[in-house]
Amino acid sequence: MKLIDISMPLYNGVPGWPGDTPYSFDLAWTKEQSGSVNVGKLEMSAHTGTHIDAPFHFDDEGKKVYDLPIELYTGPATVIDVSGEQEITLNSIKEKVKMGTKRVLFKTNCWGDRSQFPEKIVPVLPEIVPFLKNRGVELIGVDMPSVDQLDSKELAAHHTLYEHHIHILEGLVLDYVAEGEYELIALPLPLKEGDGSPVRAILRELR
Repeated sequence: MKLIDISMPLYNGVPGWPGDTPYSFDLAWTKEQSGSVNVGKLEMSAHTGTHIDAPFHFDDEGKKVYDLPIELYTGPATVIDVSGEQEITLNSIKEKVKMGTKRVLFKTNCWGDRSQFPEKIVPVLPEIVPFLKNRGVELIGVDMPSVDQLDSKELAAHHTLYEHHIHILEGLVLDYVAEGEYELIALPLPLKEGDGSPVRAILRELR
């Protein structure tokens, strides 16, 4: 079965949140220096590229990455195309989320140039969250850096999702993914203190 990589590549210069720790990869030792191997050194924000948010990211009492069940991040997922919408609203999704859906990935196509951090995204409206919970959703993913407006301090979507026990996957690349049913695999690193974690996210086509 075909695997589709829906992760952002990480490289020196990859756009991250303004003011956050920029991504940096360098060789701490070269093969010439060590006599045997190249050894890389990595520095980055936990919210660079394709990543999950742990509840601790926006709630001091929330769970950290290592405390989250890995089952959240692997299993059946529905990709829903909301391209052209200004917001992810109930009207734009209510006919597309079936009862029993555990994972929903929203394709907005709003981040056209991924060499630059976007100026504007398509936020998730908190009003859709009770509907998603009623359908059985436990995880949502978006092809944007956040589920809330980029300048939001209230983070209404983050908090409403948290209150309804729905987890968050951000920074997906869904440009060439058709709407439909897939298997998602997007496992975070086992970071005991982590408020977030980069993931290698892939979709497996179902046949």
